[in-house]
Amino acid sequence: MSASASVPMPQAMTYREACKQAIRAAIIADPRVFLMGEDVARYGGCYAVTKGLAGELGEERIRDTPLSEVGFVGAGIGAAIAGMRPIIEIMTVNFSLLALDQIVNNAATIAHMSGGQFAVPLVISMSTGAGRQLAAQHSHSLEGWYAHIPGLKVLAPATVEDARHMLQPALDDPNPVLIFEHVMLYNREDVLDPNVTEVDIVSAKIRRPGRDITLVTYGGSLFKTLEAATALQQDGIEAEVIDLRVLRPLDMATVIASVARTRRLVIVDEGWKSGSLSAEIATRVVEEAFFELDAPIRRVCAREVPIPYAAHLEQAALPQTAAIVAAARGLVRGA
Repeated sequence: MSASASVPMPQAMTYREACKQAIRAAIIADPRVFLMGEDVARYGGCYAVTKGLAGELGEERIRDTPLSEVGFVGAGIGAAIAGMRPIIEIMTVNFSLLALDQIVNNAATIAHMSGGQFAVPLVISMSTGAGRQLAAQHSHSLEGWYAHIPGLKVLAPATVEDARHMLQPALDDPNPVLIFEHVMLYNREDVLDPNVTEVDIVSAKIRRPGRDITLVTYGGSLFKTLEAATALQQDGIEAEVIDLRVLRPLDMATVIASVARTRRLVIVDEGWKSGSLSAEIATRVVEEAFFELDAPIRRVCAREVPIPYAAHLEQAALPQTAAIVAAARGLVRGA
């Protein structure tokens, strides 16, 4: 066999398949790991992430639950305390509000309230975001709410690589980890480098270097932001794009180092502007690096409305590439 024949070849994979392979690998590797949620076994998941896994791994490892988020999230907390490593799938972030007491008052606090006697090594994954015309009760971006809560770690994988490799370190974490998967990413395809076998869940990542302005974003808005950076390049503006990846704890060191180089900042966040993650990032930059800025911070966020059902109104309510370009161009050109 030639040397080149032994080198694994990169393969194309959808974001959906990357999530599925991450779950499959985790369950095969560790008998303590199982997944449960609504329609995850026989139906294969609302977004087909778990399609076929129950047949392969058995319905003890891929478990359908009743339509009771407060019930099955609570069961997952109990299983984690008892030594298991559960993955709980909530169909959409909007439905996670039904389990808010379990997530915020129990999972996030038990380690603290027990004086470290109990840990809750629980992973909760859920879809987030808009773009599929699923209307207001299935389309909001509430991950910023959870990023407000001490005791939780909050992840937002945007790339196929992160979708494939973030689950294992989340399962290894002794505390609860929430993973938000944007609904518009499931069909996205990319080449998965076989030489990358792990990623961290603590740091942001520079997806595109630049010298004139920093664009900070995460999740489903990453690729719109990268498109905006490409458009800005046609104007001679080199934009640096930072993918936060981890929403709690925030990697502000990477953001501030970038702002110190570019002197300008636009934050793109599909959440609403009021009380948002973008507001937190902007405030921290002002607190820690005010004199590095040559221009005001700009934010491109969702409109302050429940996400509409009608396609044209839904798109109008969300951050779009053109708005990102306009905000960045205005800061650089002074318009």
